[in-house]
Amino acid sequence: MNKKEIAEIKRQLTKERCVITRICGCYIDGDKNKKAQFQEAFLSLPEEESFKYFDIFRKTLSGTIGKNLLNMEFPLDSEFDGGTQNFLLRLRDSRLEDDQLLEQFYDKIIEYYDYGENYLILLIHGVYDIPGKTSDNLELFDGSEDVYEYLLCSVCPVKLSRPGLSYNVQENAFHERIRDWIVEMPSLGFLFPAFHERQMDLHAVLYYTSKPQELKDSLIGGLLGCRLPLSSADQKEAFSQLVEETLGEECSYEVVKNIHDHLAELLEERADDPQPPVLEREDIRDLFHKSGVQDEKMEEFDTKYDQTAGEDTVFCAANLADTRKFEVKTPNITIQVKPEYSDLVETRVIDGRPCLVIPVDSHVTVNGICASSLNPSGDSF
Repeated sequence: MNKKEIAEIKRQLTKERCVITRICGCYIDGDKNKKAQFQEAFLSLPEEESFKYFDIFRKTLSGTIGKNLLNMEFPLDSEFDGGTQNFLLRLRDSRLEDDQLLEQFYDKIIEYYDYGENYLILLIHGVYDIPGKTSDNLELFDGSEDVYEYLLCSVCPVKLSRPGLSYNVQENAFHERIRDWIVEMPSLGFLFPAFHERQMDLHAVLYYTSKPQELKDSLIGGLLGCRLPLSSADQKEAFSQLVEETLGEECSYEVVKNIHDHLAELLEERADDPQPPVLEREDIRDLFHKSGVQDEKMEEFDTKYDQTAGEDTVFCAANLADTRKFEVKTPNITIQVKPEYSDLVETRVIDGRPCLVIPVDSHVTVNGICASSLNPSGDSF
């Protein structure tokens, strides 16, 4: 799913456009016990409650694709009887009215979700009549071309509110505040089936995590049965390792800077694309060539790629370069500049020592104090 497709489904999670038919929930304590369950027609909820649920569900479809939102495909064997995709499909087709399937679903999350604290499992069923579009991309509201029937699951931490004082209106006094168990924004969730090219895609699922560095491997494998992708942090680490091992001793500052600049340029050019740019094996190879990696260093590129990233790994470009800053670290200092000013940081050999050189204007600020960039003798410092 791309940004436009995700946004189209999010737009339905409002009071005016609501397509949710049913909502179910199960409250789990830190010892993996089911403390409370509920299921009811979503439109029967009080308006104040429905707004809170809308916030939770929209959050489950928020974030950056490739970091918080991950497109995953089901393996073929999961679509047969007893497979994870087949189970989710039966759950969706039940419209959340089959108590036995719901219990199995809750049990799967309890088994595979290693959390250790209280949490709430929320599950909704929705039916979206997909409107057609004109040639100039305007929606046709007088009829639907297709129907998208889906499940959206949100797993939310439930935590005790902080202690404090509160004002009692009747007594006109301050007392200790009663601490409540608060449902927080979701830590993870998924949308099944995926909504791809404005159609239902039964072979894929959109997975959400609030912490990209914590994908919850066992839950992805046990509940969804999907192949675990590299997290954004793992992609960054694998890419860095690939650069270092491919270049070896010739992993120079200039080449690494060129790689960063080319990635930043790609991200800027594709900033408005619905789908974030990804880099496959050949794209990485071309990136290295453009950045000045010598041909002899590319002889073992394929072997290094398989060892560090994996044979079929595809990198999300946004995970490989930070477009907000350019950072250079040494054991003792860290230099950060805006990417557009990265050319100001140079490497030179001065008095036989490799140095980082940064040109400065006539004045600099030291601990908030404006100072001259020249010593009293007139020499630059």
